[in-house]
Amino acid sequence: MKEIQKIRQDYELPSCIECWGWKYHHIGIPTDRIMPDEMYLPQFKFFVSGFSYSPYGIEWMRFEKDSPIDILIQTVPHIAFEVDDLDAELKKRDLNVIADPNPPSE
Repeated sequence: MKEIQKIRQDYELPSCIECWGWKYHHIGIPTDRIMPDEMYLPQFKFFVSGFSYSPYGIEWMRFEKDSPIDILIQTVPHIAFEVDDLDAELKKRDLNVIADPNPPSE
């Protein structure tokens, strides 16, 4: 049976935070511009910057043409959350995982 979605009011937090207990981690924004203080991640063939000093968790990502990262991540901004038990969350929710958890973050 499909869960009925309640209409969220402006003052209410999203369900993933309010009900599920997820914690915001960062927003990843793809770019083709060279950004200040980029760090190169050779295993993923992309440059990342911003996260370590952004008070909002903004992470700029600049990809090489042959990066193995999913094209959706390379082209569309994303929001990342932290959860206590990823396997349990994936079992509870109907989520589409496009990339396995990977370093540099634990």
